[in-house]
Amino acid sequence: MVRTVASSLSRNFLGSAPRWYKLAILGFLIANPFVLILAGPFVAGWLVVAEFIFCLAMALQCYPLQAGGLLAIEAVALGMTSAGSVYDEARANFSVILLLMFMVAGIYFMRDILLLVFTKLVIHVKSKLLLSLTFTGVAALLSAFLDALTIAAVVIAVALGFYTVFHRFASGRGYDDDHDHDDDELVSDPLRGDLDRFRAFLRNLLMHAMVGTALGGLATLVGEPQNLLIGETVGWNFGEFLMRMVPISVPVLIIGLLTTALLEKTRWFGYGAQLPASVREVMVRWDQQQSEDRSPQQRARLAVQGVTALLLVVGLALHVAEVGLIGLAIIVLATAFNGVINERTLGRAFQEALPFTALLVVFFAIVAVIHDQDLFKPVIDLVLAQSGSQQLMGIFVASGALSAISDNVFVATIYINEVAQAFASGTIDREQFELLAIAINAGTNIPSVATPNGQAAFLFLLTSAIAPLTRLGYVRMLWMALPYAITMTTVGLLATMFLL
Repeated sequence: MVRTVASSLSRNFLGSAPRWYKLAILGFLIANPFVLILAGPFVAGWLVVAEFIFCLAMALQCYPLQAGGLLAIEAVALGMTSAGSVYDEARANFSVILLLMFMVAGIYFMRDILLLVFTKLVIHVKSKLLLSLTFTGVAALLSAFLDALTIAAVVIAVALGFYTVFHRFASGRGYDDDHDHDDDELVSDPLRGDLDRFRAFLRNLLMHAMVGTALGGLATLVGEPQNLLIGETVGWNFGEFLMRMVPISVPVLIIGLLTTALLEKTRWFGYGAQLPASVREVMVRWDQQQSEDRSPQQRARLAVQGVTALLLVVGLALHVAEVGLIGLAIIVLATAFNGVINERTLGRAFQEALPFTALLVVFFAIVAVIHDQDLFKPVIDLVLAQSGSQQLMGIFVASGALSAISDNVFVATIYINEVAQAFASGTIDREQFELLAIAINAGTNIPSVATPNGQAAFLFLLTSAIAPLTRLGYVRMLWMALPYAITMTTVGLLATMFLL
């Protein structure tokens, strides 16, 4: 009886995850208390951070929420952080949580108009290079004035729509038939190769767009959450922030677009995948059938979604309210005028965002460990001990490296507060204070594209429904982000050293 119960618990622990993964997580949980006792909280804290990154890296093997959550619970139980600190981190990022809860669901109710527009774009723009530059450039432009996570949600919804349409066809299913696009069993042999090439094509566009959100997010006061924090601390308005960042944001944008072109031309790092002819044919036929069969009620639904999308852009651009509240308004408008009034239909819209929202709160628990154990303090003290251009270079490199490990908003908060205290005490003058603020903003925005946990948009993509379908795991994201991280960080560092 005891053996049967133990066997059942073993099978149930982390579900269908590989046995080696289950043993690794158990090993982490057993080792952490001993490391804490023998090596102290500083070493144990860094070990927990490394273990959590491992959970993210294995996201295709097991969703990181459960394993990462166990590590976070243990960290609180061992006293490396407290439930109060976790709550404080979550409260400080409440706007992001609100955004994920409502804005991603709002995008779900605009998927018809988004799929229509992007289908026509993919059908008519036959040059992969031009299409890739379009995805990178448009994502950069929109992210400068809207919100990176919102742009990410749009791109993910579109890619998922494309994949569903072709996978349904490749499986021999009708457009209106029930179908599980996670299952490749029904995909006919002649189309399996095209499906793999289509996955590579979608991976390219997704990564180009995610990098685009970082390019645009660097430039303006509202581009990323830490930008607003830095701007308010230094006292810059929208226009002044934009002009202060131009010496860095413009060269980085140019090199980012050039990197997109180079990768598509050379086909390095997994880029350059072309849209298979069979997929294009399916998309053309699907678009034609949708146009021919569209009823007046469906046309009215598209019109409502189009107006809602316009209101969304205007609301975000003018910042009439917190992004999450705008998302809630979009849900109300898009559903009230389209007849979506039952709870079950509404509930489907939240399926994509809520698991990631829960994972993000677990991530905040790891950030709380970093904060409570002062894991970044040696690096911060070393950088602030420098002076002049060395201090600028050091703060760019250090904030970038730490942002790639943890959370760029958290890193920016620490650095800008330390720099503000140095200015208030007279250690640095106003000019150096402003230059350091620019370096912090650049450092937390640019090098953080190197890892999926560096930016919320990348992490959202990693844990989204489209990631396993396109075989886009942590290691592959690292590989595909590497050329962008190298070129953009190099140019950003040179601009920080010589143009400021």
